[in-house]
Amino acid sequence: MPTHATPGQAQSAASVLPDGPIALKEPNDAFYATWSLLESVTDPEIPVVNLREMGILRAVRQTATGLEVVITPTYSGCPAMSQMQDDVVNALAKAGVAARVLTQIAPAWSTDWMTPEAREKLRAYGIAPPHPSGCGTPVANVIQFASKKTAGGDAPSVACPQCGSHNTTETSHFGSTACKALYRCLSCLEPFDYFKPY
Repeated sequence: MPTHATPGQAQSAASVLPDGPIALKEPNDAFYATWSLLESVTDPEIPVVNLREMGILRAVRQTATGLEVVITPTYSGCPAMSQMQDDVVNALAKAGVAARVLTQIAPAWSTDWMTPEAREKLRAYGIAPPHPSGCGTPVANVIQFASKKTAGGDAPSVACPQCGSHNTTETSHFGSTACKALYRCLSCLEPFDYFKPY
């Protein structure tokens, strides 16, 4: 079973990262304080959600060389990674905490790692949250892709974040960023982004 450094649990450098999002525990030591500081670090492209809610923040661990914070990009080549690394370092430095930020690309991030809070914040911000992808629990040595179709053969409908209607259509497979598709609601006629599941 994978282990990881959540608040209240010290972790060695040899620890294994989890295969999914990290749930915060009750506060009882310095690790919780570090996690609390990182709650202020938001996704540079979607400032209403923080890195933990997005599932990007993977671990906080103490090693022989100091504190390490591990993050996973939403996709390889994500242009916001350097900004996220800088934001993590700066948020901790303001509180007098020095840390090294490591990027971990395996297991690959999945939209299934987003917390329910993140999904609701996306909807309120005007971005339709992703459908479950089934890729959130990777199997060793197996590459998984999100299916575009359901078991019944039809693509799941995307609800408009403005009016809630499912009478929507994709107008472009790429929206404001590569991880989103551009949709249009046929009921309220508003365009919106849909966070693609993967």
